Amino acid sequence: MRKIKLLALVLISLGMVLWFNLRFSTPLIPTVASSPPKTIRYFERTLPQSIAHVVLIPANSKFLVTPALSQKVATVEEFAQKHRAVAILNAGFFDPVNQKSTSYVILQGKLVADPKKNERLVNNPNLKPYLGKIFNRAEFRRYLCGQTNRYAIALHSQSTPAGCQLVDSIGAGPNLLPELTLAKEGFVNNTSKRDALGSNQPNARTAVGITRDDGVVLVMVAQKPSAPTNGISLPALADFMKTLGADQAMNLDGGSSSSLYYNGKTFYGKVDLEGNPIKRAVKSVLLVQEN
Repeated sequence: MRKIKLLALVLISLGMVLWFNLRFSTPLIPTVASSPPKTIRYFERTLPQSIAHVVLIPANSKFLVTPALSQKVATVEEFAQKHRAVAILNAGFFDPVNQKSTSYVILQGKLVADPKKNERLVNNPNLKPYLGKIFNRAEFRRYLCGQTNRYAIALHSQSTPAGCQLVDSIGAGPNLLPELTLAKEGFVNNTSKRDALGSNQPNARTAVGITRDDGVVLVMVAQKPSAPTNGISLPALADFMKTLGADQAMNLDGGSSSSLYYNGKTFYGKVDLEGNPIKRAVKSVLLVQEN
């Protein structure tokens, strides 16, 4: 009996040694969670008086956000056919009478639209007191810093950061974030009660934002067909851009120009009294294309 107990103890001891060696000599292989692919995301948000169409372009993705200018005004659908873009948002201001831009546009380092050459703008007596501010409005920029693309929103007079070159830009305004600069950019004059954009009134609007990690947010806020006089004000638009993670944002041409194309479908912001979308041709857009 004593021999049997002794044999049992030996076997138990050998088993424990074997388990110990297997447990601690086998290297543990860490589990690495695969990161989701960086791609575009589209979604809608229902707001109290409008519907927001949102396109998110993550930082360091294969997509590039660049402006485009048409010789003649064109719908975002026509821009899509020409440029084969994944997403398109209407952008800068223009004069529908002479079809000339009233915003600066730079493409591949070349100035292709200069508001100072728009005679209907510079010769308008009602706008002469504001021309200095009009020529220094906010613009969406793309820099090339070494081999890295960076986005920014800056006033036209602001210099390019050291070590970077300005590749593309498109003007509109006003700045929405980090602050709303209506008076600084000549849209509002509180003394004369001027408010060129009806900033506190609900309307169809478009905006572009930049997140802290250099992602880009495109937004088109549309009127509801059941309530064609609704929309969003500029202060409310600034607040909405914050909820999307933007810490820089600027307003783009709104009202009847508000339009967004995404993945084969077009959304228009302004509706008539019967609730039908108003399709307006525009002068310039922001394109989202594969790099």
